[in-house]
Amino acid sequence: MRFQDETTAPREPTLAERRARQQAARREREEAAAKYSAQEKSKKRKRILIGTGVTVGVVALIAVGYSAANDEETVEARCVDENNVVVDDSNCVQPAANGTYHSGVGFIPIFIGGGGRQYHYNYGGSGGIGQVATGGTTVAPKNARVSTPSGKTISRGGLGVSGSGSSSGS
Repeated sequence: MRFQDETTAPREPTLAERRARQQAARREREEAAAKYSAQEKSKKRKRILIGTGVTVGVVALIAVGYSAANDEETVEARCVDENNVVVDDSNCVQPAANGTYHSGVGFIPIFIGGGGRQYHYNYGGSGGIGQVATGGTTVAPKNARVSTPSGKTISRGGLGVSGSGSSSGS
């Protein structure tokens, strides 16, 4: 029949036509789901990148603040005798603020000499116990953290601390 009018009933689709329509509908659903999934993945990736960027920025800011606050130099001090031979750290004691020297026996004024061997620190030098210290100076550096090879902090400089170090034990 070539011509149909409004009273003509439509024919039933063939099996092949039904399958083709079902496959087309399924393909459209799969494409829509894939497009939605890609959009969600893109949103998630953007959020992760933004979060990562913020995290890196915060860490960088903290690192800059920390390095600005701790801009002090670290110097290692070795206890040496009068011949500049490195000895055990327990032999050296920081002079007290009142001008006396604590030798382990009692307080003896420095100008008297204290008797026996005189020990002092070599700041920035190198050498092990029993070796002659090479390099360094006997003057404590200002605004520096001074510690011994054993890890004992002798003085700290930097923020809020005057140039003369303060004695602290570990």
